[in-house]
Amino acid sequence: MSNLEIIAVLLGLANIILIVRRSLWNYPFGLAMVTLYFFIFYDSRLYSDALLQIFFFVAQVYGWWNWLRGREGDGELIVRRATPLQFAVVLVALAIATAAWGWLMHRFTDAAFPWWDAAVAMTSVAAQILMAKRYFENWLLWVAVDALAVGLYATRGLTLTAGLYTVFLLIAIWGWVEWIRVARAQKAAVLLPA
Repeated sequence: MSNLEIIAVLLGLANIILIVRRSLWNYPFGLAMVTLYFFIFYDSRLYSDALLQIFFFVAQVYGWWNWLRGREGDGELIVRRATPLQFAVVLVALAIATAAWGWLMHRFTDAAFPWWDAAVAMTSVAAQILMAKRYFENWLLWVAVDALAVGLYATRGLTLTAGLYTVFLLIAIWGWVEWIRVARAQKAAVLLPA
């Protein structure tokens, strides 16, 4: 446990709570968190997760821009639902990407737990893309990421980060329920006569 990890954990908690609340302020916290976690994961030889932070940085910038554009007149973030076909395509692409990335990490690096790390990384990529596009299904993937990450980070001695991902798991369940509620309310509002 380092001071850097403590700061990253606190930034991560602020980030995820603000995401559930659909606040644009999640992005400054997220950008700072992923920057710190790049160094933390690299030092722990979790190279997939370290590289993932670079993707997250870019995705955070894109998400911020997309969320700015995806608001109603009252400033409320519009939540969307993926079709079953869209979500199935995401899951198939996720399985292929995980297998390919895990093989690359296993074959060409000294990565600790290359397959497990690849599953966390690739599922995170898919979840981040869905979140940036405001699909509430992103939370289902974050639940999977968080469940996988707790054990992975604990095995590498990142106790605080494993604890953070335990909290993330609970918050992801809350986010899923909250975004479904918002999506239903927004759909009902659209159906009401003007």
